[in-house]
Amino acid sequence: MCTLIVRSGQPLTLMGVRDEFADRPWEGPGEHWPEYPGVIGGRDLKAGGTWLAVNPAARRAAALLNGHGRAAEETTKVSRGDLALRAAYTGELPGADLTRYDPFHLVLADLTRVRMCSWDGERASVSELPAGTSMVVNSGLDPESERVLAYLPRFRDTAEWRELIRAEPSSDRGALIIRHELPDGRIFASLSVMEVAIAPGGVTYEFTDLTADRDG
Repeated sequence: MCTLIVRSGQPLTLMGVRDEFADRPWEGPGEHWPEYPGVIGGRDLKAGGTWLAVNPAARRAAALLNGHGRAAEETTKVSRGDLALRAAYTGELPGADLTRYDPFHLVLADLTRVRMCSWDGERASVSELPAGTSMVVNSGLDPESERVLAYLPRFRDTAEWRELIRAEPSSDRGALIIRHELPDGRIFASLSVMEVAIAPGGVTYEFTDLTADRDG
């Protein structure tokens, strides 16, 4: 997932836009993991994990974004896809030894706080997202990101977030919904959007498959 928008308050709202190669297999939200009972998310069928996990009973969600930095050693590398699952299930951020993972940003949100663990392949840091509306991209809470500059004001100014995902896909670097055809013919695009609302009375989510009416 390449973009996460978070609005603090009640309800606490998260919207995750997943950007990935169009030919990477996946399936929509469900309780796909017996080892994490009650946790819901879309499943990456290549590595088995997820990019946004919701634990309705705990009023908790976790979202994973790829980060920038030094890649893990190929001989010991493991998928990052379990990080959001474990965080949503346990309510804890990952421990100190992250050397088996490629760089990432992991956001863990509940009604009391929203925390982000960032790992660049050498150092880990944990921070709390500020009150209001925040936007996390692959470079983190990056105010200079073209996507953040273009879209964070819009997310701050409207409660109708889903209107902002209805634009046609674009190859522009600042676009929220993207579609790039690479030199080798593969397509890298926004594949899905998931919006989660967490309130004391319960959790709701709405999932949109952006590939449903598109070729490739």
